[in-house]
Amino acid sequence: MNIINKLNKRIDSSNSLVCVGLDSAIEKIPIHLQNERYPQFAFNKAIIDATANLVCVYKPNSAFYEARGTAGMKELKMTFDYIHNTYPDIVTIMDAKRADIGSTNEGYVQYVFDYLGSDSVTLHPYLGKEALLPFLNRKDKASIILCRTSNPGAGEFQDMKISRLDSSPLPAGRQVRGNDDAKIVSLYEYVAKQVSKEWNSNGNCMLVVGATYPEEIKKVRSLVGDMPLLIPGIGAQGGDVEKTIQAGMDSQKRGMIINSSRGIIFASKGIDFTERAKQETKKLRDEINKFRD
Repeated sequence: MNIINKLNKRIDSSNSLVCVGLDSAIEKIPIHLQNERYPQFAFNKAIIDATANLVCVYKPNSAFYEARGTAGMKELKMTFDYIHNTYPDIVTIMDAKRADIGSTNEGYVQYVFDYLGSDSVTLHPYLGKEALLPFLNRKDKASIILCRTSNPGAGEFQDMKISRLDSSPLPAGRQVRGNDDAKIVSLYEYVAKQVSKEWNSNGNCMLVVGATYPEEIKKVRSLVGDMPLLIPGIGAQGGDVEKTIQAGMDSQKRGMIINSSRGIIFASKGIDFTERAKQETKKLRDEINKFRD
């Protein structure tokens, strides 16, 4: 099944746009789990079982597992296997933000898609379509391209003004005025248009646009039609749910994967951590749905 179709089917069956980010830093999981043989997996399994009926996506971030070396990578694999075997209709995202030349990407493709079995992966666009073809050519998987990210310094490059005609930077000191407005766009807008128009021939692309920038979400939505957007920045980063939904919802009242990580999985450090995670997930799902109606 095409991953976008799988995502939409899961959104409808769960009535949820929520993605739980499994940013399971070992030092932050409850103390009573840290002596488990597989502490990160034990934590993830408990979170997954508590929230599975409330979400459309799970998104482990590779960094928190790589930091533990072979032990962490083993538990990352166990986490993907558990989701796929127990909740096969839930979409998985490997948040790895990979990008390299094509031959190196072949290795990443084999690791992320074939070994871990992830449905999708986050990717940098900086090396261009040609370099990312090993990902884009996997019709059974999704490529999620960074577009307008949620971090405070994102605008350093992503807001840079370029010419739509030749993709060249605007000369220093030049002011955009008059008819020039039609030719000049921000770099993130150009990325959105290129991915939606030139990279998405297999219908398996998505974009990352942060909830901390609702005006930019609105602009991206106007450029890409109903292409799904992965939207981080809700919760700990301060993104506003109402503004996010109003800016990013597609024509089918879907089109968004709204991620919360720390605000859900670390809602409690005690033995009630699963119940608190479930409560926070339901709270987010219900708040999102209030503005979808």
